[in-house]
Amino acid sequence: MDPIKNPYAPGAGQRPPELAGRDSELETFGVVLQRISRGKPERSVVLTGLRGVGKTVLLNALRSAAVRAKWGTGKLEARPEQRLRRPLSAALHTAVREIGHPQGDDVDHVLGVIKSFAQRDSPSGTKLRERWNPGIDAPAVVGRADSGDIEIDLVELLSDVGGLAGDVGKGVAIYIDEMQDLHPDDVSALCAACHEISQAALPVIVVGAGLPHLPAVLSASKSYSERLFRYVRIDRLPRDFADRALQMPAKDEGADFTPAALDAMYAATGGYPYFIQAYGKAVWDQAPGTPIDVDDVNVAAPEAESELAVGFFGSRYERATPGEREYLRAMADAALAIADRDDEELDEIESVPTSDVANLLDRKPQSLSPARDALLKKGLIYSGERGRIAFTVPHFGRYLRTQG
Repeated sequence: MDPIKNPYAPGAGQRPPELAGRDSELETFGVVLQRISRGKPERSVVLTGLRGVGKTVLLNALRSAAVRAKWGTGKLEARPEQRLRRPLSAALHTAVREIGHPQGDDVDHVLGVIKSFAQRDSPSGTKLRERWNPGIDAPAVVGRADSGDIEIDLVELLSDVGGLAGDVGKGVAIYIDEMQDLHPDDVSALCAACHEISQAALPVIVVGAGLPHLPAVLSASKSYSERLFRYVRIDRLPRDFADRALQMPAKDEGADFTPAALDAMYAATGGYPYFIQAYGKAVWDQAPGTPIDVDDVNVAAPEAESELAVGFFGSRYERATPGEREYLRAMADAALAIADRDDEELDEIESVPTSDVANLLDRKPQSLSPARDALLKKGLIYSGERGRIAFTVPHFGRYLRTQG
């Protein structure tokens, strides 16, 4: 098959040619945008799921929907080592410019508040000319969003931004990827701000995306967070949508898959969108012609697996220390042991009891806490329920068991 015409696009956050299986989420979000624009109460949105299920792709699609609705939008990616003020200021700067408010003085005032909020991040004693500037020409507004208390400042900031958008019948949507990596104080402030703007019926919404334990992170920060956000679990695609994600792009290029090939592709990918793109690309490049059959899938599978081993699995495994890698391998072996038992079933996410990991390593659970906590912070594992852990990356256990 002509590699130039290869329609599949494996990549971090890269939109696939066919965004299959996400129509419901897009339609629901369209209703949310319209309700907020009309002053109706709505909750902010949080997308959760494993790596490779397409959270970032969907987050970007939801942002595109807000842009089409002529909302102001801004996006940031949370990082464990970075506080919220600077990236949020840059995102809101973009959003305010997109609103297109006709009153320049009002716009300059809000931009000045954003600048004031951002510059409060500078160390104490920093000279004015040396403070970080988010690229805003307007002078900083003294006494607004600059108290140094992130919770107070964020409420004031979003209130002013929401008021500006409301003046022209529009809204502002802030998109936060890897939301679980926000600093605890920033999570608490964000929840408080969402609570405030919701009560004030301001046209501002936060759309976050993160790993499966993100709801627990938010709940630990503010008990009322369960009522603040609408949680949407993003999972692997059902068989019909997985087939569609493969067939529609192929048909656009005059190609197709046999039923047996689609069976083999689903067995290999498990319906995970990233894997669908990775295997689709490899199979297209290897297949001599159309329709693509099961033999083509079998021939191309090692190439796809090799690519995933380096770029998807290996890059994450390399981030772990030797002690952490030992813990990861024990998790993989514990999952295999559960699958072989007659008295217990392995759940869909292949979670394992921490006690099983300790038993396999012949160690006391307390002695493994440092390795487990480090892996949790690195986003390689998560705890969906007390006493159990799982990989944040699908098929990671299978990868580890092939490493020997």
